[in-house]
Amino acid sequence: MSFTVGFDLDMTLIDPRQGMIEVFAVLADEFGIPLDGPGFANRLGPPLSHELARYDLDENLVQAIIARYRAIYPGIAIPRTVPMPGAIAALESVSARGGRAVVVTAKYGPTACKHLETLGVQVAAVVGDLWSTGKAVALQEYGAEVYVGDHLGDITGARAADALAVAVATGPISAADLAAAGADVVLEDLTRFPEWLDSYLLATVH
Repeated sequence: MSFTVGFDLDMTLIDPRQGMIEVFAVLADEFGIPLDGPGFANRLGPPLSHELARYDLDENLVQAIIARYRAIYPGIAIPRTVPMPGAIAALESVSARGGRAVVVTAKYGPTACKHLETLGVQVAAVVGDLWSTGKAVALQEYGAEVYVGDHLGDITGARAADALAVAVATGPISAADLAAAGADVVLEDLTRFPEWLDSYLLATVH
């Protein structure tokens, strides 16, 4: 049986919030800007550029902050990141059933790869710097028939790719709001994903 499942990264597979708050504190000090790290951590999902748009900064400054963020992030945030409940087992359940997992995320691609390497998990592909409907490009390229994420933008991306939208209520959006936004399936977290995957595969002809 051949199938592909796409996964979002932040707050779906990993919880990087503590490290991101610390990264923002360093950036605030270096650039002299009152960046709201806790607020950023509570809004995880959209690209960093969307967060920085809140501050009405010059575009050159935005790009400088993004470059510095990417430079210091691995040393600060990755060691403080933990897997979400059931994340590793969820990824392993895909390969164990003959499928392949791909990660499609708004996070910078090389950073996303380092996160997965640190967790000790392997996926078929990692595609970064994509958000909302932009994720559909990668999902369609890899033939993902399911996309798992925690944000409204993940549901939009799944819809645009004609993939089943599986939402986990582990990010900034409640289970009720994920369902109201059109998620096909809403799970409290990934711990029950292998069980759900079994039921999905039984009901689907490949």
